[in-house]
Amino acid sequence: MRYRRHYLEGGSYFFTVNLAERNRRLLVEHIDVLRDAVRGVRDRHPFQIDAMVVMPNHLHAIFTLPPGDTDYSTRWMLIKAGFSRHLPKNERIDASRLSKGERGLWQRRFWEHTLQNENDFCRHVDYIHYNPVKHGYVARPADWPHSSIHRYIRAGILPADWGIASPDADPKFGERRLG
Repeated sequence: MRYRRHYLEGGSYFFTVNLAERNRRLLVEHIDVLRDAVRGVRDRHPFQIDAMVVMPNHLHAIFTLPPGDTDYSTRWMLIKAGFSRHLPKNERIDASRLSKGERGLWQRRFWEHTLQNENDFCRHVDYIHYNPVKHGYVARPADWPHSSIHRYIRAGILPADWGIASPDADPKFGERRLG
């Protein structure tokens, strides 16, 4: 069965994008290159970044596209290419990728979920912000430098000590109104 993506004009989407080699730390080692790639694509193909966390070997993000726009796939293709273009070619490249002129930095696909409502949106924002704790990199979400949680704290949406308890430990964890 062929995977079918869901496209909703002007929708908000949760994404997981992974490096091909999960033991590499390229995303945090080259965070400025990644930021430049995202910024460049956003300048040419506008979208809003509602939440994002960059981990060493993967990232999670919520993008909201402009009204009438569904093309998140092109945005991710361009972000991946923009990042890859600025790194030395020292990764393993299998024959299939080589024959298509591809690098071997990223997994070919990404995972996406169309956010259905405010609760779905908030739960995915919480998942994004808690991800560095889940993976054992920090004790508190605010201690991870590559996260939109800092923007949420500055805006007063979240307190600085948010996420000290696991989201799974408290069924009300992270429930708030975004406004």
